[in-house]
Amino acid sequence: MARGNNIKVGIGFATGRKSFQKVLRTTIHNCKESGLVENKRISLNLFVAYDLKYHKTRKTDYTNIHPELVEQIASSRFMGSRARKVEIDYLIRENVINLKEAGLIFGRGYAGKRNAVLYNAIKDKMDFLIFLDDDEYPMAVTNTRKTAIWGGQHILLDHLRYIEEADITHGHHCGYISPIPYMEFDDTMTETTFRTFIEAISNDIVNWDSLKNVMSNGGVTYADTKILMSDEAVEVQETNHAKFISGANLCLNLTKPNRIFPFYNPPGARGEDTFLSTCLSERKVLRVPCYTFHDGFSTYNHLLEGVLPIHLKFIKADTEIITARFYKACIGWIRYKPLLLYITQADHYEEKIAEMREQLRETLPKVCAFFGQPDFMNVLAELEKYHKNVKKHYHEFHETQRIWAKIMEHFARPEPTLSSPVALYQLLPLVLEGIGNLTVDNGQPLTS
Repeated sequence: MARGNNIKVGIGFATGRKSFQKVLRTTIHNCKESGLVENKRISLNLFVAYDLKYHKTRKTDYTNIHPELVEQIASSRFMGSRARKVEIDYLIRENVINLKEAGLIFGRGYAGKRNAVLYNAIKDKMDFLIFLDDDEYPMAVTNTRKTAIWGGQHILLDHLRYIEEADITHGHHCGYISPIPYMEFDDTMTETTFRTFIEAISNDIVNWDSLKNVMSNGGVTYADTKILMSDEAVEVQETNHAKFISGANLCLNLTKPNRIFPFYNPPGARGEDTFLSTCLSERKVLRVPCYTFHDGFSTYNHLLEGVLPIHLKFIKADTEIITARFYKACIGWIRYKPLLLYITQADHYEEKIAEMREQLRETLPKVCAFFGQPDFMNVLAELEKYHKNVKKHYHEFHETQRIWAKIMEHFARPEPTLSSPVALYQLLPLVLEGIGNLTVDNGQPLTS
């Protein structure tokens, strides 16, 4: 569908679930309901990096978008292994990077897929890019009454209201964010023991008091009504050498590509958003007042069909599925913890690792007994493995930034352009003003 290109916005997914199509449909309808689809000064463009192995899906699970939805976006790019190879071949042919360097940027887990989305958005000269997850929905839930209260959220519109002031904006999350299930402590697993275990494997943004509150709510994080009623974004302050962000409900300002950092995670680990957070000391990051609902256990797909539960289920540690998810989360956390410590607390790194090792030796037998799962002892083995390779991963982390800088130099925009920061920031407030009633002061439609 032909559309003006005054402001080009990318909507990015790194996905591997069949539920992607439902989430995409909801996302586009959400953009339409907020007035963005009909606004001809804004071009909405889809970027999807997909993984066929994650849940044994097929390419068509991502590419077969309903024609009605196709009509509402300006363009779409789908990045499987073949599409990524085409771009890698192009960069090698242009003498920008070599094959080994390409592997660091595009080759590993979620970081590689997010980089593929980011790369294509910059190549296609997007002004802004919002990352959404395939298990997060544009709605918020509160528990201010005896039943759950639901409200819609205009995710993309809210980010566009603030992104001109920042390098990055990110929103809030509610729902099943934490993989830690509801637990009733006993002699086998005391609160002190479990707290020690969680603090040993998690990062700096985990606060035990807030985590305990989530656990008491059955594993559910509810939206804060004060944030829902706010019109103000809050600047994220640096904590221990990091401005912590989330990997989704995340918007990047691409008008100055040389200010963009790539994603990175150690092999087999997650934490790509956390490692990006450690690069943002000289970047402005805003937390915007919008929520997404995280369906962490994939049990609320019916939300996308209009069925709103009045009570959210407790997630108890009494099934194999819940225990397995928690176990995988523990492994994922411990795999990136050594590198995070090495980046943020290098002077105390060995001391911190020794402390973690002792905490895990003390608590893991009790964790295994409580969950009835001896595999939890692997957490200590993974710590030792990733501790042993931390210098290698640290080198890769910085190599990824160096390689990415070469790619950004290759795609540097000529000046001036229509989408230059000055022109864009003069235009964006005018484009967004009046969205909702789709009129301007002279009474003419905003989209005319």
